[in-house]
Amino acid sequence: MAGLWQQLGSWRQGRALVLLHLVGILYPALGTLPWDTKANTPPLEGFQVVKGNFSKTFLRIGYHKIAEIPAGACNISIRETIKSRNYLALQTKSRVSIINGNWVIDRPGIFTAVGTQLKYQRPNEIRSRNGESITAPGPLTEDLHVYLIYQQPGPSVYYEYTVPVQSTHPTPEPGTPSDILPLAETVGPSHSGEKDRQGDVTNNDIIKEKLHPNQVPSESDPQSSYTWTKRGHSECSTTCSTGKRQVFWECVEKDFQATVPADLCDPALKPTNREEDCNTQSCPAYWDVGEWSECSRRCGPGSQHRQVICRQVTNVYTNGTETSVTMAQELCGSSDKPVTKAVCQLKICSQWEIRSEWSPCSVPCGVGQRSREVVCVSNQGDVEEDEECNMNLKPDTLQNCDMGACASSWFTSAWSQWCSADCGQGNRTRMAVCLIDHVSDLPLDSCEGERPPEVTSCDSGPCQNRLEWYTGPWSQCSAECGNGTQARSVACIFNNNGLMEVVDQIKCSSVPQPITAQPCRLKPCGVQWYVTEWSACSRVCGGGYRVREVRCLADNITPSDRCDPSLTPESREECNRQPCVAETNPSCRDQYHNCMVVVQARLCVYPYYRGVCCSSCSRAQKTYPDLFQKNHIHR
Repeated sequence: MAGLWQQLGSWRQGRALVLLHLVGILYPALGTLPWDTKANTPPLEGFQVVKGNFSKTFLRIGYHKIAEIPAGACNISIRETIKSRNYLALQTKSRVSIINGNWVIDRPGIFTAVGTQLKYQRPNEIRSRNGESITAPGPLTEDLHVYLIYQQPGPSVYYEYTVPVQSTHPTPEPGTPSDILPLAETVGPSHSGEKDRQGDVTNNDIIKEKLHPNQVPSESDPQSSYTWTKRGHSECSTTCSTGKRQVFWECVEKDFQATVPADLCDPALKPTNREEDCNTQSCPAYWDVGEWSECSRRCGPGSQHRQVICRQVTNVYTNGTETSVTMAQELCGSSDKPVTKAVCQLKICSQWEIRSEWSPCSVPCGVGQRSREVVCVSNQGDVEEDEECNMNLKPDTLQNCDMGACASSWFTSAWSQWCSADCGQGNRTRMAVCLIDHVSDLPLDSCEGERPPEVTSCDSGPCQNRLEWYTGPWSQCSAECGNGTQARSVACIFNNNGLMEVVDQIKCSSVPQPITAQPCRLKPCGVQWYVTEWSACSRVCGGGYRVREVRCLADNITPSDRCDPSLTPESREECNRQPCVAETNPSCRDQYHNCMVVVQARLCVYPYYRGVCCSSCSRAQKTYPDLFQKNHIHR
């Protein structure tokens, strides 16, 4: 019996060596077996898997392109690996928005576009497990552009899809990246082997795994000697509530169940079930804890709140998303419920600090003000803005002060140096003012005692044989209000020691003559009516009308509505009431209905207009012969 088992073992070992030798002939370039029983389930043959990650520490607020998924792509999966306040967005190659375009955030749901159905999912707001995701079976009929709406630092997005293989090169060894294709605005460096992600602020690498069928001659080994068999499965997508796991199928030799290349099995006989249900038991209820709200106070003790809900997961999907329902709090255990309110304190409140004593009063007498310095100081002793302290508790920085009654006195300037007359009696002047301790002026009746004289007489000597101008008094202003003029008369006087004689004004030509007219303004007129000239009459006979514009204006010639309505001037009146003379010449008639405009424009002097407006021009010439003649001569 021992010899029989030894022979059988030798026969099996020999056949295995023959199989290995056959595989070495079929795959001379690989040198080793092109499969790995520990590898994950391979994708569909004839397709390549494109995977990528996008992450940046800081970006500007707005849209940032992550990837461009080409037409024909299938099994599309885009998801946030870290939950954030950022959003995913999709747009076609022709810039037509599909999801979250133009700064409008869509509700989660199914969107039909580019030949497929795109499933957009966003987790519950108080959840903190998973981020947003977009999945689609494909294939796409148009290129799809993937964007990230950046609002929070540290985004991280993973995306994956499959596309048909376009070339016929040999399939690379599974698990080895065949190409790294950057498809985003900022692409991180690509390294062979393991990638060190620590400290890398920009990562957006896409890895294509090309999987072409191996060209194996059909006559090397009949496919009937090989079959498909189940060889394990992946981990379940969830620990409860009916998850999914992938089933691994391998091609084996029927007799010895040895794993061989998949090309040796009939592809048409490969089982189609790649997934199966797992962990069908219900998930336990759990407390879903939301984020804490902001502290109720900027400084000092405050409070913050958060939402706590009892939930139970009902479905978990292979793409990492899940659905849940709200449950009664008793199922989660009321005694174990997390607290919903907590005490918080962002910092110790700043305090007011008086930095100086009151300053001296601003006046030496009477009522003035004094001030002091008050600043807002943090608990570290630093001076901060006043808004950091309670403005209602700020100490006064200004205060009134009374320094007692002020003494007032008359002050006078020096007398003028020159006498007002070149000869004879004149005057000299000075100014008198009432002051309080050299600080402020007071009305003249506030000082004690009489006001000092401000005019005194002076004598410049006798006036002998002197020619001078004598001026009369100014006349009354020509306007009762507003701007007017006034005049006065002047005469040339020969003065001989008080004896005055009027002489010819030519004799005083060597002496500057005083002005004889000056503008005057008694008072403002206030609002009043203003009118324009009358327009030409609308008709030359038979009763017409003329118009003018009437406006109410103030002193500064600005429109006003304060004029007396009862005094409003007429803006229209009748004119040319004399009857029109009947036409004696039947051929002299108006050919146009608006010939009156020709008359008003004084165009009847031209033969053309006299012909087409004969009647109107004839009447105008009879009514205003002088004007007609003057106009004709002027032109």
